[in-house]
Amino acid sequence: MKLVINTCYGGFELSDKAEEMLGENAYELERDDPKLVEIVETLGKEAYNTDVSRLSVVEIPDNATDYEVNEYDGYESIIYVVDGKIHHA
Repeated sequence: MKLVINTCYGGFELSDKAEEMLGENAYELERDDPKLVEIVETLGKEAYNTDVSRLSVVEIPDNATDYEVNEYDGYESIIYVVDGKIHHA
């Protein structure tokens, strides 16, 4: 499963171009939304284009039973569970 996270201090922020491509509900999408993932992969740096965000696509195993976006000062990572064990991405 692919997810979009912010990998720098600041915060999760999409560029105007990415917002336009995603439509009105850009910030209501889940981080694993296929359209969001595709736009970040396609646009690369143009998907965030700000000083406070650096959006990246990370992949966790498809058999993960749960995941959570862990955030500290805007820098995000993923904590997920596979076979009852906690992992970090």
